[in-house]
Order: sequence, then C-alpha cells, then structure tokens
Amino acid sequence: MNTLPKASLSADNAAPIMSVRGLNKTYAGGFQALKNINLDIRRGEIFALLGPNGAGKTTLISIICGIVNAGSGTIIADGHDITRDYRMARAAIGLVPQELHTDAFESVWATVTFSRGLFGKAPNPAYLEKVLRDLSLWDKRKSKIMTLSGGMKRRVLIAKALSHQPTILFLDEPSAGVDVELRRDMWLMVRELRAQGTTIILTTHYIEEAEQMADRIGIISKGELILVEDKKVLMRKLGKKQLTLTLRQPLINIPADLNAWSLELADNGQALVYSFDTQKDETGIAELMLALAEHGIEFKDLRSRESSLEDIFVSLVHQPKETAA
Repeated sequence: MNTLPKASLSADNAAPIMSVRGLNKTYAGGFQALKNINLDIRRGEIFALLGPNGAGKTTLISIICGIVNAGSGTIIADGHDITRDYRMARAAIGLVPQELHTDAFESVWATVTFSRGLFGKAPNPAYLEKVLRDLSLWDKRKSKIMTLSGGMKRRVLIAKALSHQPTILFLDEPSAGVDVELRRDMWLMVRELRAQGTTIILTTHYIEEAEQMADRIGIISKGELILVEDKKVLMRKLGKKQLTLTLRQPLINIPADLNAWSLELADNGQALVYSFDTQKDETGIAELMLALAEHGIEFKDLRSRESSLEDIFVSLVHQPKETAA
C-alpha cells in the first residue's frame, strides 16, 4: 500500500469539493501537529478520518473550518479558498464539534435560527422545522438548552451545523458520549444527507461505524496522512482471513514440516490458527488439511474470521513508518 505523496482526483476526474495541499501546522511550543497534508474529498461522499488521540484529526478539521490558522498550505472548499474567500468558504461548511458548547440560556429554536442568520441566510422556518423534527428536537424547540440532556445538546449542535444548509458537513467524534438511540438516528440522518448531495467528513473512535458508513477511509498518525483508500479496496488489499482449528488433542509446538503455512498455536495449544491472504488464487487450506492428517493432527471444529477495519487500522498505525506503505 503506497503512502499518499499527493492527493488524487476521484475516479471520474470530477473536481473535488475540497482540496487540501501542502498543509502544515506547528504550534508555538514546537509541536508539529500536521505534516504536509494533501487530500481531496469527493463531492457527495462520506469520508472517515481515523487516527489515535493526538494524531492531528481535530487540528486538521479546525484549520479547514477557520478555527485554527495553518502554518502553510492551501485549502479550497466548494470552489472557495478558505483564506482569500473566507466568508464563502465558511458558508459552505457545517461543523459539529466534539465539545458541547451551546447557548445555555437560549431556546433551541432561537439558537438554530440565530446560527442560520450568522451566515446571511434568509429565514426559512420550514427548513429549520424539518431539521429539528429529523433530530427529534421539535418538541424541545421552546426549551432552554441548559435544561436538555447531554444527548439532546448533541442534537442541537447538529441542528446548528445544518441550519445554513452547508454542502460540506464535518462531524468531529459525533458519537462520543451519546446513547444508542441518538447514534442510530444520527447515522440515519447522515445517510439521508448524503443522498441529498451533502458531503460528509467524520472522525470517529467507533471504527465499526466508519466500516459501515464510509465510502473512503483516511488514516492519520503523528500528523501525517499515511493512507487514503476506498473502503472496499482497502479491505480487499489489507484484509486477511484466519482459519481457527479447535484440536482434539493439544499441541506443545507446531511440527517443523508445517512451517510452509502461517500457523500459530492458541488457547494453550488447544487451537491452531492459519492466516491466509484473501487476494491469492489458492488459500492453501486443502494442502494444509492433508499435511495435518499426515502428522496425525485431528480437529473437532473450525471457524473462519476476516480482518475488520479495526484490525487494519491498528496494524497500520503501529507498524514502523517505513513499512506502513
């Protein structure tokens, strides 16, 4: 897998809705949070940005959204340079931040209405009503935000981000600390927004959500974008399968004659695990079974498992930089 020396356009060569070029950020203390980030986001896709804590995810989003200044580099959002044409670029972007910063003494309706007005949008009560209904907030529209639960406050943040009808929506750890019901409603709404043409960029610690929702995956580690790939291609290229054989009799060690297969002992010798590449024409399973029989190794059960996105993420983030390609 190659690292990302420069961003690529989508397969159909359509202009990306967002382009990041040569983005760097070093804080006053000398910490380099971002290192030469190059990235294109395709119009209408769901893009998941994954990385461990401190990898640079929030810094990247904050720079794109105009909250933090870049050290160097350029960013184009829906045709607008975020520095030279800040107002138009920012109007194209909606942000749902991690922190629950809300106008505590305002009502839900006043907050989303004011947020829409900040971007110079004409009043549109019907649209705001739909947003609040989609987020199960309509019954709370007259409530002061300070009286709402944490989950409801998270919904208000989403409503504020959508109030000015952005073409690009950033969700920074949107599922952090929310209940299962809200998470389900949120992802249903994300799918609906994407179907309507909104481009979604999300960061998440719930890797299974990225696996389920995203069209493409980006992995950032120590300020560097180490991989950007279509999710299905990534799973196909880096995914491996494991066949676990539960043995009738435990093994102390694996016979040397079986070194041709990638085998490991598990469960104190009670199981034999065979890892194989899903991309190869031959899995080697049939030959392995014959070899086990020749050595008198019998099994009573078997099960297979395919690598998840979390397995791939962990392997990429923790392997040495020079082999992360």
